Amino acid sequence: MKITGTFLDEISHDIPHQNWGRAEWDADFSHMKAIGIDTVFLIRSGFQRWLTYPSKVLMKEESCYEPPVDLVKMFLELADKHHMKFYFGLYDSGKYWWKGDFQKEVDINLKVIDEVWKTYGHHKSFQGWYLTQEVSRRTGKVIDLYAKLGKHCKDISGGLPTLISPWIDGKKAVMAASGSLSKEDAVSLKQHEAEWSEIFDGIKGVVDACAFQDGHIEFYELPDFFAVNKMIADKYGIQCWTNAESFDRDMPIKFFPIKFEKLRMKLEAARKAGYDKAITFEFSHFMSPQSAYLQAGHLYNRYKEYIKTL
Repeated sequence: MKITGTFLDEISHDIPHQNWGRAEWDADFSHMKAIGIDTVFLIRSGFQRWLTYPSKVLMKEESCYEPPVDLVKMFLELADKHHMKFYFGLYDSGKYWWKGDFQKEVDINLKVIDEVWKTYGHHKSFQGWYLTQEVSRRTGKVIDLYAKLGKHCKDISGGLPTLISPWIDGKKAVMAASGSLSKEDAVSLKQHEAEWSEIFDGIKGVVDACAFQDGHIEFYELPDFFAVNKMIADKYGIQCWTNAESFDRDMPIKFFPIKFEKLRMKLEAARKAGYDKAITFEFSHFMSPQSAYLQAGHLYNRYKEYIKTL
C-alpha cells in the first residue's frame, strides 16, 4: 500500500526542529511528489503560544507569539506549485480541552476557522481541514467538539472534507516524555469498537475520514484492530485511512526513523484490511532524504524499492 499523504509538523514541540527555509521545503515537496504523495496535512496551526501563521485572533486572545514567517502561506504556495492538496490543521491550545473545557477549545477554533478561510481559502490547493485535537477514547465532550468544528469547517468552505487522526489506546500508548515503552492497562478490542462506534455515530456527516495512528499497538494486533476500524468506519460512512507512523516507538530514544520492515508490515496490514488511504507522520523528519536524521534518507530509498514491487 502506497503512502499518498503526510503531515507537516512545523511546531515541532516533541521532535527536533529542522530550521528549514523556503528552499528546503520546496525541495522536500519535490521528494514527496517523487514517491506519490499528493496531499499534505498541517498537523496544527498553533500549539500553546507558538504559531505557523500571524493569527490576529490568537495573538490577541491567547497572547501567542507572532511568527517571523507565514508558514501556512508558504505551504499553500508550495502545494499550489507541486499540484498537491493541503489540509489546514486547527489550533491546539494545549490547555483548554486538556483540562476538560471543551467548549473554550471549540470557541477559539471557530474564530480561527473563519480567519483562515478568509485569508487563505482562495488557494487552489486548500482542499480540506484537519481537526487537530487527538484522542484515543470517548473522552469528555470529544464527540461534541469534533461535530461542531467539523460542521463549521464544512459550512464555511462549501463542504471541503475533514479528517481526524486518533490513536488506539494500546500497550505502547505512553507519553512521549515517559521513560517507559509500554503499559499494562491497554484498551481491549471490544471496548475500542464500542467507544469508536459511539464517536463515529456522533460525527458522521461532519467528519469525512479517520486515520488511526498505527504505532500504539503491538504488531501482532494490527490485523484485528484494523479489521474493526474498517468495519465501524464503513458502518457510519466514514473513510478509513491509516496514519502509518514512520518513526519507531520501540526504542528508548524518542524518536528515530522506523525500521523499514516494521513500516512495511503496517502498510501491508492496512492493505489487507481494505483501508482507503495511507498517510504518514511524518515525511520530513523520518523519511526525507534531507532530514536531520541520516536514517531517514535510507528509509526513503527502501520505501522507493518497495513501491516498485506494487
